[in-house]
Amino acid sequence: MTTDVPKNLSQDPSIKPVHDIVDVQTTDCCIVGGGPAGAVLALLLARQGISVILLEAHKDLDRDFRGDTIHPSVMEIMEELGLSDRLLGLPHTKMRQISIQTPQDAVTFADFSHLKTHYPYITMLPQVKFLEFITQEAQKYPSFHLVMGANVQELITENGVIQGVRYRGGGGWHEIRAILTVGADGRHSRLRHLAEFESIETSPPMDVLWFRLPRQPEDPEGGMGRFGQGKLIAMLDRGDEWQVAYIIPKGGYQQLRAAGLEELKKSVVEVVPEFQQRIQNLHDWSQIAFLSVESSRVKRWYHPGLLLIGDAAHIMSPVGGVGINYAIQDAVVAANVLSKPLKNREVQLSDLAKVQRERELPTRIIQAFQTFIQKRVLTPVLTSNRTFVPPAFLRLPILRDLPARLIALGVFPVHVKT
Repeated sequence: MTTDVPKNLSQDPSIKPVHDIVDVQTTDCCIVGGGPAGAVLALLLARQGISVILLEAHKDLDRDFRGDTIHPSVMEIMEELGLSDRLLGLPHTKMRQISIQTPQDAVTFADFSHLKTHYPYITMLPQVKFLEFITQEAQKYPSFHLVMGANVQELITENGVIQGVRYRGGGGWHEIRAILTVGADGRHSRLRHLAEFESIETSPPMDVLWFRLPRQPEDPEGGMGRFGQGKLIAMLDRGDEWQVAYIIPKGGYQQLRAAGLEELKKSVVEVVPEFQQRIQNLHDWSQIAFLSVESSRVKRWYHPGLLLIGDAAHIMSPVGGVGINYAIQDAVVAANVLSKPLKNREVQLSDLAKVQRERELPTRIIQAFQTFIQKRVLTPVLTSNRTFVPPAFLRLPILRDLPARLIALGVFPVHVKT
């Protein structure tokens, strides 16, 4: 491999770590981050007998208000792995369309029923259940090892090549030596920071407050956006409850918080009057999660011995809920490309570059689509008190099918090849 890495990674191998290392393990691939991208990649590699250690910083996989949408693209991948029927055996709901409703009108933003797929809907499944399902499947293979509570602190670098990581957990410092290290540790990626990857950033014009409210049997099914004057609320059907996103202008959280919880509840009811009674279930700000919306991608997804995938490589806006699905598609492509080099115990820089080459264009296209929707649909609502009129393109059947395809299937189909 070439040694084109930041100066801080060009460590002298003669310099010993300052920590007392409890143990040293070796593996073919060390994956940092037990989210969808890391878990699926670990499963795909373990199925082929490739030694893989999956490190998760938390002691469990349950994170509130993580994305819970599994799109048709991922269901098709699950089908290729022979897992789709069992996955759908878990409690879930199906979202067959996304609609936009204003006080005067309603329009379908994305209708998945027209798509050519065995799964013409978005599966709403708590992410923790999906991750438990995938990791339990991976644990059937002796080459897979999951370490919870592993807080990665350092990269091991020798002669400009990343050779693994050091993490804290389980009574001290541990070291893992690996042919390849994969950063799948999300939007706040520690590995991205440690390796000083350079990002290209955009500034979405919004932040999001997430909370849950009871759902009644007579409520509509699926997902919808409710637009009022200067206000925007997204609602996701979670069976017996709504997962509600109250979308606010970028940087407006402190002002909203200062106005008080009662003012927020009043504002929600103005847009969704049927929440008049249910909104009283919000008693405290601790029931509300704040998401600072970001959108960015790193210029290069790899250094010698290290690859970033998922949100670690490209932070997605929540528009369309596509983040999980693009992360899993990254994992599939990474497994397709890197399995043979890992079996041969030699991963070239060109192998890592191929993963980025196959996944960068779809990422840039979906981020451009998200930016378009934010500017043409969301910003006019958030920056004006005038009644929102849905753009004409949402009423054209040809163009109306485009959001459904991009959200559900992605730009290019991704299939398991190994």
